[in-house]
Amino acid sequence: MDTWDIIKCVFPTTSSSGRIITTTRINDVAHFCCSSFNGHVYNIRPLDMGHSRQLFHRRLFKSDKYCPSYLQEISEQILRKCCGSPLAIIAISGLLANSEKTVDLWDQVNGSIGHALEGNSSVEGMMKILSLSYFDLPPYLKTCLLYLSIYLEDSTIEKEGLIRRWIAEGFIHREGRYTSYELGKRCFNELLNRGLIQPEKIDNYGKVNSCRVHDTILDFIMSKSTEENFVTLPVVPILRIGDQSKVVRRLCLQGVKGGDSTVLTTGLMLSHVRSLVVARGLVEIPSLEEFRHLHVLDFSNQLLKEHDLQNIMRLFQLRYLNLKGTKIRKLPEQIGCLGCLEILDLRDTFVKVLPVSIINLGKLRHLLVDHVKFPNGIAKMQALETLEYVKVPIQPFDFLYGLGQLKNLRKLGLNLRFVVDSDSDTEDMDVVWEDRIKAFTSTLCKLGTQNLRSLLIVSGKSLLREPLCMPTLEKLITQYSTVPRVPEWVSSLRDLKQLRIHVGVVKPDDLCILGALPSLLILHLEEETESNDQLIINAEVGFPILKIFIYVAIVCPEDVIFTAGSMPKLEKLALKCLRAVEADYLDFGIQNLPCLSTVKVEVPYDSLQAVKTAMERAASAHPNHPTIVTEYGRASSSRIRTCSRLG
Repeated sequence: MDTWDIIKCVFPTTSSSGRIITTTRINDVAHFCCSSFNGHVYNIRPLDMGHSRQLFHRRLFKSDKYCPSYLQEISEQILRKCCGSPLAIIAISGLLANSEKTVDLWDQVNGSIGHALEGNSSVEGMMKILSLSYFDLPPYLKTCLLYLSIYLEDSTIEKEGLIRRWIAEGFIHREGRYTSYELGKRCFNELLNRGLIQPEKIDNYGKVNSCRVHDTILDFIMSKSTEENFVTLPVVPILRIGDQSKVVRRLCLQGVKGGDSTVLTTGLMLSHVRSLVVARGLVEIPSLEEFRHLHVLDFSNQLLKEHDLQNIMRLFQLRYLNLKGTKIRKLPEQIGCLGCLEILDLRDTFVKVLPVSIINLGKLRHLLVDHVKFPNGIAKMQALETLEYVKVPIQPFDFLYGLGQLKNLRKLGLNLRFVVDSDSDTEDMDVVWEDRIKAFTSTLCKLGTQNLRSLLIVSGKSLLREPLCMPTLEKLITQYSTVPRVPEWVSSLRDLKQLRIHVGVVKPDDLCILGALPSLLILHLEEETESNDQLIINAEVGFPILKIFIYVAIVCPEDVIFTAGSMPKLEKLALKCLRAVEADYLDFGIQNLPCLSTVKVEVPYDSLQAVKTAMERAASAHPNHPTIVTEYGRASSSRIRTCSRLG
C-alpha cells in the first residue's frame, strides 16, 4: 500500500484520461488502489468442481473423467479444500502422482492440508500447500528446486543450461551407466511432473526445452532459499548486508534493467562464495581476485571486456564458466590452468581462435562454441561428452583425426558449410574438401562405434552421401543437407530413436529403409522437390513403434495415404505443404492410425478453411477424436492458428 501511495501521484484523476489496471494477490492492496479512483475489485473466479475434477484427474489418471471408485470420496474432500485454486490442484496432484494410489496415503495428504485454503485464498494458505509438496521431495530434488531462486521472476529457463548448472554445483553425480546430464534430465522431468515448474517452449517433437516458475512458487522457493542460506540475492542498485558475518555461498547479483546499477561488496565474505551469477547488466563487474573458491561463474549476456577475465586463471576450483553472449574477442592464454573446469560456453561471442592451452582442460565435459578454430591436440580432451557446434572446414587436419579418439563423446554438432574464397582455385579447393570429407567420414565411424549418441549435421550433404557406420547413434538431425534419396547406410542405425532428414524425392524404397529401423520413435521427413507419386504408407513398410511423424513437402496432404496396419503406435502426425491444396475432401486414412491423438496440418491460407473442415470431419469419425490443429503460412511468415477438440 505504501508503494501505491507513491505511484498513484503520477496518474490523472479524471476517468476520461484512460483506465488503470493493477494486479495483486493481496485483498487489502486491491481495495486500497480502488479507493483512490473509485474503482472496482475484480476477483478471479475459482474453478468449479467440474473443472477442478478434470484438472485433478487429468494429472493423475489416463482420462480427465476417470477416477477409481475407491478414491472418489477422498479426492472430493481434497478438491473441496483446494477451493478451485488451479495452482493448489496442480501442486497436490503432482504430489499424489509420485506416490501409491491408496486411500490411506491420500487420507494422510488430506489431513496434512488441513484447511489451508478453505475460506482463505491468501498467499499464506497457498504457501502451506506448497510446503507439503516441498517436504515430500527427496533431498536431491529439494536442492535442485531451491536453485531456481537464482533466476529472475518470469524468466525463461533453458533446460540444458539449468541441468549443466546443477551438475557444476555438485547436486547431480554420474551413477553407473548413466551420465550426470541424463540424471539431470530425470530431475527436470520430475519437477515438471510434480507441477513445481511449468513447461515454456516445447518443440515439434513434444520435448520441453525450457521452463518457467509460477510467481507464487518462486516466492515460496526464495523464502526457503533465504531461510536455509542457500542463495544470497542482495538488493541492487545498493547492496546492503545486515549480518556481515553471514557466510555467502551462492551470490546472485541482479542489476536494474536499462538503468545504472552500482553494487557495493563492502562487508561481504567473498572468500566463501562458491557461485557467482550476474543476472542483469552491472556497471562494474566485481574483481575475480576476491573469489578464490568459485565453482560456478556465469557472466552470460553481460557487457564484458577482456580485462574482466584477467584473474580467471586463479580460480583453480572453477567447474562452470558461461560467457555466452558476452561478445568478448579473446580468451586468456592461461585458460588451460583451470584444471577442474567441466563446462565452458562460448556461444555468441567474437572468439575466433581457441588458445593452445585449452587442450589441457582434462576434465572438460561440455564445450559449446560457434565458429572457432581449434588448436592441434584435441585428442587430449578425453573427458569431452558434448561438443557443439564445430565449424569443420576451418579446422586443421589434426583436429579431424584427433576428434575420433574422444571415446566419451556422446553429443556432437557439426557445421560443414564451405565458403570458397573468390581468389582461390575452385578445382584445388574441391580436392582439398574431398580429402577432408574422407578424413571426417573415418572420424565419425570411429565415434559411432564408441559412445556417440546424438549427431547434428548442418550443410553436410556431401558427408551424408558417404558410407557412415554409427551403430550407437540414437539421434540424427540434419539441416540444410538435402540428399537425393535416403542413404542406404541409415538402415544400419539399429538404435536410432529420432531422425530428421531432407531428401529430394521420397520413394517406396526410402520408406522401407526408414520403416525397418526397429527403435525409431520420431521421424521428421522433408521432401524438397515436387513428386507426382502418392506417399503410401502400409503395414509392410514397418514403423513398428513410431510415435511422432512430421512430413513436409511441396504438395500434401492429399498425396499421403495411411493404409490399415500402418504406423500402429503413431500418436502425433504433422503435415506441412507449400502449395495450395485443391481437394475439397481430404481422406488420407487417419482412421487407420489407432493411437492417434493429435493432427497438425500447415497449408497456404487459401486452403486453410477447406483443410480445417475436412480434418474435423475425419477426426470426428476417429475413435480417439484427436485434437486438430490447422495453421497457415511458411515458417518465416505470420500464422493464424485454430484448434478444435472434437467429441
